[in-house]
Amino acid sequence: MKYVVVLGDGMADQPLEQLGGMTPLEYAKTPEMDRLSAISEIGLAKTIPNGMKPGSDTANLAVIGYNPKQYYTGRSPLEALSIGVDMKDTDVAIRCNIVTVSEEEGIPYEERTIIDHSSSEISTQEAAVLLEAVKQAFENETYQFYVGTSYRHLLIWNQGQVTELTPPHDILGKKIGAYLPDDAMLRMMQEKSFGILNNHPINVERSKKGLNKANSVWFWGAGTRPQLDSFEGKTGKKGTMISAVDLLKGIAVGAEMNVVEVEGADGSLHTNYEGKAMAAVKDLTENGYDFAYIHVEAPDEMGHQGSAERKVQAIEHLDQRVIRVVVEQLEKKNVDFRMLIMPDHPTPIYCRTHTSDPVPYLLYDSTKKVTGCPYNEKEAKKTGNYVEEGFRIMEKLLELN
Repeated sequence: MKYVVVLGDGMADQPLEQLGGMTPLEYAKTPEMDRLSAISEIGLAKTIPNGMKPGSDTANLAVIGYNPKQYYTGRSPLEALSIGVDMKDTDVAIRCNIVTVSEEEGIPYEERTIIDHSSSEISTQEAAVLLEAVKQAFENETYQFYVGTSYRHLLIWNQGQVTELTPPHDILGKKIGAYLPDDAMLRMMQEKSFGILNNHPINVERSKKGLNKANSVWFWGAGTRPQLDSFEGKTGKKGTMISAVDLLKGIAVGAEMNVVEVEGADGSLHTNYEGKAMAAVKDLTENGYDFAYIHVEAPDEMGHQGSAERKVQAIEHLDQRVIRVVVEQLEKKNVDFRMLIMPDHPTPIYCRTHTSDPVPYLLYDSTKKVTGCPYNEKEAKKTGNYVEEGFRIMEKLLELN
């Protein structure tokens, strides 16, 4: 038996007037999920423990089977693992987004508004050049910067302190003054980065193309060195991770799972969906892996952008270009498998950030057909199937409980 998770990041939502009172998951044309849901277990899972913030970090840890209350030490340390930073016990890792803030003339930095947490999904190549300019201004023995992926980068603070920092996607459209770091050095670097980046040649060109400028760094997600148990040691299954984002790759590195780099996989709406699907199939059928985790970032990014149309499109891509491909290929090869399809958390269009609501799951077993129902938030709630401790969803998939 092989095991697959297809994780549509932020896929869950609330009913929307522009979609006729349906959620994007209800509204989207998803023939493959429709086919599977009729013969699968449908239910809800609570992936965000009470008292914890609804992030992709805590939620994905839970889906992979790690209790966030026990294992979570911050988001950025997990990303540091992916980038290959060997953190010391005294280091603090901090996410360094390159974001878009408003550029009105003659106003102080704190009066500016955060417009885009991803700077129009800036490429890693452009972001690396901008981060280099920031490094030249601020890097020293205490503060060191590392390039990540797209807008997502890393600051390591030697002998640092874990401090409460606000995720930029939580305050889109708001003035930033009330959300700037309390720490004087972090605040100074954010403020001065605007002067370094706003008129950088790359941003001048981006502006000409109608793209948002990547004109400020934004620090958040501070934490200390993580300690995860081996996934294979916990479950007895040899696992592989297919994701475009450093957070998921970092979780995999910490869990001693294989990490697959898929060309063209970038976390955007136009990521290489088929490449991800086929990488999972290859590892399961040719490379000796028992478990594959396919993470797709696009629904979450479209939720942050507040675009119902593009979120629906992302879900339809997930259905036809990932789920259908994996199912067809495994069936073609006569492989028995169990597949779990779910989001990590909701990213509702109305608020453009994460919430803690339970998320719908679909659990399909190629060897056992059960009576299912449509796969969406409303129908999942009606079933009465509920996983209170979200980290136990992995035990359900692997039949360990």
